Amino acid sequence: MQQTDVCIVGAGPGGVTAALHLANRGIPCTLVDKAFFPRDKVCGDALSGKVLNELRRIDDALPAQLAGSAVSLPAWGMQLTAPDGQPLRIPFRTGYDPGAEAAPGYVARRMDFDNLLVNEARRRPQITLLEGLTVKTFDFADGGWSLAGADGAPCVRARLLIVANGAQSAFSRKTAGLGLRPEHHCAGLRAYYRNVAGSSRENFIELHFLKPVLPGYFWIFPLPGGYANVGVGMLSSHVSRKRINLRAAMLDLIATHPALRDRFAAAERVGDIGGYGLPLGSRRHNLSGDHYLLVGDAAHLVDPFTGEGISNAMISGRWAAEQAALALGAGDFSARRLRGYDEAVYRRLGRELQLSYRMQQLLRFPWLFNAVARKAARNAAFADLLSCMFNDLDVRAQLKKPLFYLKLLLNA
Repeated sequence: MQQTDVCIVGAGPGGVTAALHLANRGIPCTLVDKAFFPRDKVCGDALSGKVLNELRRIDDALPAQLAGSAVSLPAWGMQLTAPDGQPLRIPFRTGYDPGAEAAPGYVARRMDFDNLLVNEARRRPQITLLEGLTVKTFDFADGGWSLAGADGAPCVRARLLIVANGAQSAFSRKTAGLGLRPEHHCAGLRAYYRNVAGSSRENFIELHFLKPVLPGYFWIFPLPGGYANVGVGMLSSHVSRKRINLRAAMLDLIATHPALRDRFAAAERVGDIGGYGLPLGSRRHNLSGDHYLLVGDAAHLVDPFTGEGISNAMISGRWAAEQAALALGAGDFSARRLRGYDEAVYRRLGRELQLSYRMQQLLRFPWLFNAVARKAARNAAFADLLSCMFNDLDVRAQLKKPLFYLKLLLNA
């Protein structure tokens, strides 16, 4: 049995980020995952500028390593399609030059991106990586956690647990009390396709807010080698209330929707359609307790509007490592001591999650989305304002003000 001060359960981006930041401080930890890497993960595969910032905080060389890898594709912005079909291009950075600067975002399969991070963990002597270990039970006694595997035998004993084992985390649900709330949860499907026509040369990721999937969207994210990540996401409460077959809806859009059918006419699906659930960060709750911290999807920190979870997982992983170091220094792992983690995470992400939730709620008003898209198509300054919204929270906060929409409609 492994004896350790800090055990991290889950070697996705959040868990590995926590482990790497602990290693940078010279603090040993044990990192556990049920899979052997590389392993697949159902996800949209988009890596935002926030992800690049977190990679840089781990090691200045990591963003360049990702950029220089054949498994990633640079992405320079996003294209939104309004419910009435009006396209809206939003660069991640205004006035960009793809030939002269590093990209502000990338797209890479989770199998490849997660493996890049795990390989970084393998190089750190402070990190003990245990792959292929499914943790079945968590028992707390005598100031620490005992983890047992599938055979019931104890495998790890730790004073502090960092729980980063994803959206389906039994620990989050049973011990931390973060149950599934359909109004704060998204159902998603993802498939890989080859030869989807019509992607932009700058590899803009595409979000199509089409009427059959509102309040949600259909996406196309380009990948290296002529592939694309294609999927659909919708609030679980809406799926349940309307009794929607999400798989059938996705395939019907691809086959019949005027904006998509020609683009997929010669496309080929590669592999199965995978499903997953995303616990959205649209409400606040405790992220810590006695001798444990929740990270990433296990902490329900997924962006309510975009569905992005990778960057928020990495941000929370970094702060988990910071709090773990403080707790180790003080020899105090109580819930009161670890409360500083909640404060740090919500200080960094709370406003952003709140504003994204407001943007998600706007999807209930397709006519308003159409008005925004029409004005941006005619007004370059307004289009630049929308671009800034994805990087500047003060600008995004305009979405909370009714006067913003009144001015928009009067001048549309």
